[in-house]
Amino acid sequence: MSGSASTARPALSEPEIERLSAGRVGMVGLIVAEASLFAVFVVAYLYDLGKSLSGPTPGDVLSVPVVGTVCLLSSSVTVTLAVRALRRGAVSRSGAWLLATVLLAVAFLTDTAIEWARLITREGLTIGTNLFGTTFYALVGLHASHVIVGGVGLSLVAVFARTRALRPAHAERVELVSWYWHFVDAVWIVVLTVVYVIGR
Repeated sequence: MSGSASTARPALSEPEIERLSAGRVGMVGLIVAEASLFAVFVVAYLYDLGKSLSGPTPGDVLSVPVVGTVCLLSSSVTVTLAVRALRRGAVSRSGAWLLATVLLAVAFLTDTAIEWARLITREGLTIGTNLFGTTFYALVGLHASHVIVGGVGLSLVAVFARTRALRPAHAERVELVSWYWHFVDAVWIVVLTVVYVIGR
């Protein structure tokens, strides 16, 4: 009897149960899968770097997107503040931080669109121009698509906050959305380094 009591598995504490929630496991799985996808595109970009038979080259046409980068990295701060506010029960404040995050995402995408318009119309760099154009638009476009997906998700949560459908009880779900957003920001640091620093 005493032997069975000593070998019995202790009950999980509430924080441990929260850490093991299906949502958290699912989001970690999604992030790992997405990271693998980005890794393939980054390796392809690095492998093909300098192999274009014609111009333009990255050094000819690319400049570091400072404004877009500052906006996107700042959005990690605002989404963190949104989650904290929701956990404290400040739904309206959480919604305001979420809206700020979405606006920063829009600013980043606008900066990217301006860059692409310049590259296509003034520099003549399209996805079919050379190997650099193909890999550049594929990698940066893949990241931009993830910013759009994350921005849509954050916009929906902000609307829920505005209509009072969002409650502090939903904090874990909003936190999971923020995990995805932090991942998108972290990927941008890799893309920025590979394309705009190493690649030039």
